[in-house]
Amino acid sequence: MRFDSERLSPPHMTQLNHSFAELGVRDEIVRALAENGIEHPFAIQELTLPLALAGDDLIGQARTGMGKTYAFGVPLLHRVSSDENRPLTGAPRALVVVPTRELCLQVYNDLAGAAKHLPTNDGRKFTVTSIYGGRPYEPQIEALRKGVDVVVGTPGRLLDLAQQGHLQLGGLSVLVLDEADEMLDLGFLPDIERILQLTPDSRQAMLFSATMPDPIITLARTFMNQPTHIRAEAPHSAATHDTTAQYAYRAHALDKVELVSRILQARGRGATMVFTRTKRTAQKVSDELAERGFKVGAVHGDLGQGAREKALKSFRTGEIDVLVATDVAARGIDIDDVTHVINYQCPEDEQAYVHRIGRTGRAGKTGVAITLVDWDELARWEMIDKALNLGNPDPAETYSSSPHIYEDLDIPTDATGTVGKPAKRATKASDEDEHRISSADRPARTRTRSRRRTRGGKPLTGHPDSHPEAHPESVSAAAEDTDAAPAGESEAGEQTTRRRRRRRPRKTEAATAG
Repeated sequence: MRFDSERLSPPHMTQLNHSFAELGVRDEIVRALAENGIEHPFAIQELTLPLALAGDDLIGQARTGMGKTYAFGVPLLHRVSSDENRPLTGAPRALVVVPTRELCLQVYNDLAGAAKHLPTNDGRKFTVTSIYGGRPYEPQIEALRKGVDVVVGTPGRLLDLAQQGHLQLGGLSVLVLDEADEMLDLGFLPDIERILQLTPDSRQAMLFSATMPDPIITLARTFMNQPTHIRAEAPHSAATHDTTAQYAYRAHALDKVELVSRILQARGRGATMVFTRTKRTAQKVSDELAERGFKVGAVHGDLGQGAREKALKSFRTGEIDVLVATDVAARGIDIDDVTHVINYQCPEDEQAYVHRIGRTGRAGKTGVAITLVDWDELARWEMIDKALNLGNPDPAETYSSSPHIYEDLDIPTDATGTVGKPAKRATKASDEDEHRISSADRPARTRTRSRRRTRGGKPLTGHPDSHPEAHPESVSAAAEDTDAAPAGESEAGEQTTRRRRRRRPRKTEAATAG
């Protein structure tokens, strides 16, 4: 059932009267942004730039997808590279703390792209580096030794390197906390407080977040100096994008995969994200959708960092068009072309709901958000519905065969639960072919050879009456068999003979010798 449909309107963008150049940003940064097609700032960027460029502490609050990264990134790069009183020496001058590895890579790529034309005083290239867990320490330590100007990292790894003495935070000019409410949810506040104690009091501090819980406000009052609170929209505006059509259905757990399979065949569907609450469910849904022929990948905590980055890269490049993820990835994926978001399981609270569906309807584009609510999740959904004033506390009971979902989401009536051959089988087949090719260079094994126990090249059995001289034909057969065996096995036999342990002398023999 669709709700809040009456207020769904065409994309509404704040009227922009200034460009980045008119706001006083360095020409090198303006040129780098223009090469990426960015010339005019979004509302949160235009509001924060004058204060941030002046060096004031500020709190920026805007919904997900409103451009908060450049709101702090552009003034950060400008101030660090333009400070004549403190020339760049290779020691970190700015620190951006983010909650997740995926968001760390996203912010790093944005800042590195905007800083690619910036000069330095010592002849180095202006350097932005990322520091996060799940990767070896050595490359990150080596990057710090060579000299960096801006560091983007996650709290745990930043604190580790700082305590080891590899990351020096005493020379910071700018400190940024991005997605501070997510850090609160993930339990990073103690690490954040330790990091803040290592920074100088004279640095500029900026805090950006989509929501502002009380602990975040308390933290801001503790480490910030008279910050200015900036909101990019009116106080009465909704927490979710007006350009996102939201639907909620009551679905049975055993029918959810079948239902998602139909939704993924909706007309006009592009890149789609499916969110789950648990890592096991994410992998299970990904596997089942792959078996049904969908190009799908997964991102969750049980996967290694390399596998997560590979899945995200495939999603960005279009190699896969469905990404199943837990909430840990909700803050780190910034793709403007995500058309659908499916909440396979009901989010924990209204903040998680806002951040999940914030992956679609970004940068003024339209999107579709679908939430599947199980019977045991109704109480949680009622809480979310009441907090966000969505107007749909009791979703309609829906199955994969229900006619209304085909009409609501523009799904062809002849859609089935599969779209092609299982994707995983094709992958396994290619792996087997590659294995056959690599095995073709190996020497063929002799399967007709009989194995016998030998000692010194002579056959040996466990029978006490057996003796090599008593069975000369066995000796000759064993000799022929030994000659037929590969050289590596005879060498192994010799090594086994040399490795025989010596028997310790008995106590009586030792006493007699004494």
